Amino acid sequence: MLEACHERVLRTLALLARLRAHVRQHGADGDARQAARDVLRYFDMAAPLHHEDEELHVFPLLLAQATPELKALVLRLQQDHVAMTADWAAARTGLLALVDGGAQAFTPQDEAAFDRFAERYGAHIEAEEGAAYPAAVALLAPASLATMGREMAARRGA
Repeated sequence: MLEACHERVLRTLALLARLRAHVRQHGADGDARQAARDVLRYFDMAAPLHHEDEELHVFPLLLAQATPELKALVLRLQQDHVAMTADWAAARTGLLALVDGGAQAFTPQDEAAFDRFAERYGAHIEAEEGAAYPAAVALLAPASLATMGREMAARRGA
């Protein structure tokens, strides 16, 4: 479930990249406003649930049972969550201005905020999938993984 969320994050970041190019070429038309709404919806609603899943299920396990190197990685990933929240707050400002009709283009500050957000998220996903998730899977019994998945789904009303 966590890796599936990462796929959706990457798809939504790709949508943001396409949106930026579209706005540079066509301005803030209806398609741009809809894409901005889609990006806002995902990162306002789904991404925080994903971070909560990691904070509740993956990170405590690794902090309790993993090597010192993995524990250091988890601390960095937790710091990333805080920084990504701030990055998103900055990035969403430009998207909201576009959706509300107050902006016809993204400002250089918006573009820089989008870059920071996308770069940090990409590196964060690489670290999780490259080290944190495999270590957590190695520490968990299959039944525990299934229980974790059910709890994550329940938080989403599934």
